[in-house]
Amino acid sequence: MCTGIRLSALDGTVVHARTLEFGVDLESTVIISPRGYRRTGTTPDGQPGQTWQARYASIGADGLGLRVIVDGLNEKGLAVGLFYFPGSAGYLAYTPADAPNTVAPWELGSWILDQFASVEEVKAGIGRVVVPAVLLKAWNLELEVHYIVHDASGQSLVIEYVDNQLRIHDNPLGVFTNSPSFDWHITNLRNYVNFSTTNLEPLQLGSVRLAPLGQGSGMLGMPGDFTPPSRFVRAVAFSQSIFPAQSGREAILNAFHILNNFDIPRGAAREAHRDAKGNVLADHTIWTAASDLQALQFHFRTYANSQIRRVDLMAHDLDGDAILTVAMTGEEQIAPLTALAA
Repeated sequence: MCTGIRLSALDGTVVHARTLEFGVDLESTVIISPRGYRRTGTTPDGQPGQTWQARYASIGADGLGLRVIVDGLNEKGLAVGLFYFPGSAGYLAYTPADAPNTVAPWELGSWILDQFASVEEVKAGIGRVVVPAVLLKAWNLELEVHYIVHDASGQSLVIEYVDNQLRIHDNPLGVFTNSPSFDWHITNLRNYVNFSTTNLEPLQLGSVRLAPLGQGSGMLGMPGDFTPPSRFVRAVAFSQSIFPAQSGREAILNAFHILNNFDIPRGAAREAHRDAKGNVLADHTIWTAASDLQALQFHFRTYANSQIRRVDLMAHDLDGDAILTVAMTGEEQIAPLTALAA
């Protein structure tokens, strides 16, 4: 249940921002992966997958201790986000001979950030890697995801594996959610061509004058539920209607304001069944992140702490030998205030 947007500021800054929802905690940390870092992909049959060395340093949030980026950016201002794609993902076929070119679905984000500087480079290079269904041992399932890619020029690309084929789509609106496939969501927007940022004029029916009940009547009927199609429509409406930011800092704050509308409290979206331990499975917003693709900064807040925190990629040694980590944990701090005499 993740929602992603892209914003641009008048100073040229591009911001990639998203929420991340799951029913269980991913135990994410912010990781800084240096240039030259070596990785080996995971295959369905246990053979070593593709081995590569990072051309570019990157920063972002990981999950489950895997030390690959779920959402983040690299030193060239290329950003990648992995989004859940249940019931729709159909990965590439795999044979043992494919092992030297194979990475697991959860590794593809870091594979992209390690090697490419722009959306055009990703388009040219994505076809040379094999991404099959691979068992994620931590959850004992084949993780179904698809991918959004943005670059510092503002270009956006969607990468999906559907019906055992690679499908890529330009994404001029920069919005992304979950299932079904991206092209379906774009077609579905045609159901909302009546939406307007301007309030409606009163309607005269004979002698009866019907005036809107309040502000926002131009988007009367906007879907408000948590399903991916509804969130996609709202994300387009809000990201396209917000006044342009003057600066990157303002665009980051705008992104968090927009994504406030997609913050899911624990318990509002739950499964009908319980897990093996009797726990209620309820998706909620574990963290929200926003990446400044010019300043090369990763911002985040969590379910437990709504304070926006920032980690600057360029403030670290990008040629180090190991991945660096920054904790995302911490409790909300409520500041007491004291009244002053008038």
